Amino acid sequence: MRLSNQIYKELRAITGPDRCLRDAEDLACYAYDAITRNALPDVVMFPDNAREISAILALADRERIPVTPRGNGTGTTGGSLPVNGGIVLVMTRMNRIIEIDRDNFVARVEPGVITGDFHKAVEAQGLFYPPDPSSAMFSTLGGNLAECAGGPRAVKYGVTRDYVLGLSAVLPGGEIIKTGVKTAKGVVGYDLTRLIVGSEGTLAVITEMTIRLLPLPEAVRTMSVFFDSMDTAAETVSAVIRSGIVPRTVEYLDRASIDCARSYASLDLPEDIQALLIIETDGRREAADHDIRTLADLCRARGAIGLRTAESEQDKERLWSARKAVSPALYMYGPDKINEDIVVPRSRIPDMVRRIEAIRQECNLTMVSFGHAGDGNIHVNIMLDKTRADDAARAKRAVDRIFDDTLALGGTLSGEHGVGITKAPYIAKEIGPVEMDLMRRIKKAFDPNNILNPGKMFD
Repeated sequence: MRLSNQIYKELRAITGPDRCLRDAEDLACYAYDAITRNALPDVVMFPDNAREISAILALADRERIPVTPRGNGTGTTGGSLPVNGGIVLVMTRMNRIIEIDRDNFVARVEPGVITGDFHKAVEAQGLFYPPDPSSAMFSTLGGNLAECAGGPRAVKYGVTRDYVLGLSAVLPGGEIIKTGVKTAKGVVGYDLTRLIVGSEGTLAVITEMTIRLLPLPEAVRTMSVFFDSMDTAAETVSAVIRSGIVPRTVEYLDRASIDCARSYASLDLPEDIQALLIIETDGRREAADHDIRTLADLCRARGAIGLRTAESEQDKERLWSARKAVSPALYMYGPDKINEDIVVPRSRIPDMVRRIEAIRQECNLTMVSFGHAGDGNIHVNIMLDKTRADDAARAKRAVDRIFDDTLALGGTLSGEHGVGITKAPYIAKEIGPVEMDLMRRIKKAFDPNNILNPGKMFD
C-alpha cells in the first residue's frame, strides 16, 4: 500500500523525523530477514516507549495500515517481512535491562535487548537464563518471545515460554495491557501471557517482559562423541534420554554437516565418522563430572568409535565450533536453502533419521540434518538452486514428505522457528479446521481490523 503525505506527517509527529523513515535505501534495509524473500514497507519506525507504540497502532488501526513488529530480523520463516507493506515497527531502541532481582530470581527487560547480552548480564550476578537460540548473539528477546525460541539447552530447561512470567504489551487498537505476574505462581484469569508468547507478533506488540531466572550452574561438562553410523548415533540419543540422567544438551550432526564444518573451520575431526554428538551436563561440580563420565561409558557401550571431553573452556569452544560452523558452510552444497525445524518424540528420532535418508535418496537432493536431538528437534536443510524448476519441484516434494512423516510419527512441523509465511501453506496438515477457526476468532478478538502482522500463519 502507499501512505499519503498526511498520514506520514502524523506518524512523524509521534516519533520525530529521525525515527520515521521512508527513503528507498532505508526501506530496503527492513524488507528481508533470514530467508531469501523480501517485501518493502512504506515506512520504518523506531519507537522509544509504549506510549509511542500505542499512538502508532491507534493511528494504524484507524487508517487500516498494516504494522509488522521487528527485532533484528534473524527469523527463518519470514515472520518479520511486511508482506502487505505498511509500517515496520523496529523495536531495537527499546533495549534496556530494567531490573535484575537476585532475591526473587526475576528480571524486567525491554524487547530490544540482545539475548546474548542478557545472558552475560544475569550470569555476572550468578543467575541463569537458559533459552539459547543459535542466533543469541544477534537476536532480540522480543523476537525470541514472538517465535518461542528454544536452543540446545531446551532438553533440560525448556523453551522461552517457560521463562516468561508476565508482559506489558500494546493491542492493535492502541490499548496498553499487562498480563501475567511477577511471582513464582499465579492462576488468576486466562493465561494471556502464554497466548501472546509464540503468536509471531500477530496479537500484540510486546513492550516489556518479566523473565524467570535460575541459579547459575556451578559447572558445565562437554564432550563430543563420534560414530560410524547415523543410525547408531540416533539410537544412542534414545539410550541417553532413557538413562535417568537429564543432560543439559544433546546435539547431533550428520555426515554432510560434519563435512560442512570441517571445510568451513578446518576442524580436527576423524575422517571416517558418519555422525557426531555433542553432549553436555551441568550442575554441582561433582554431579556434572559423574554424569558426563556415565554418559561417556553409555556411548561407548552403544557403539561410539571415539570421544573427546573438554578439559578447559578453550577445549569446550573447540568442541562447539563444529556445530557453530555448519550453518554458514551449508552453501557449499547449493546457492539456496530450505530450512525446516521439525520435532518428533525423542524415542522416534532413529525412525525419523531413517525416513530423512529415504527422502534424500528418493528426491536426489543434498539434505543436511543437525540439531537438538535431546528434545527431538531436527533441523533439516535442503540445498538446491531455486532457479532450476526441477530442483524446486523435487524440494517441494521432499518438504511434503518430511512433514507427512513427521506428523505420522507424532511430531510437529516447527519446534522453534515458527510458521511465518514459509510454513503457512502446511499448517492445515497439523491443525484441524475446528482448531483453526478458534485461532482465527482469537485473532479477530485481539485485532478486529487485521492490521498486526497480517499475512502470517493461517492468514
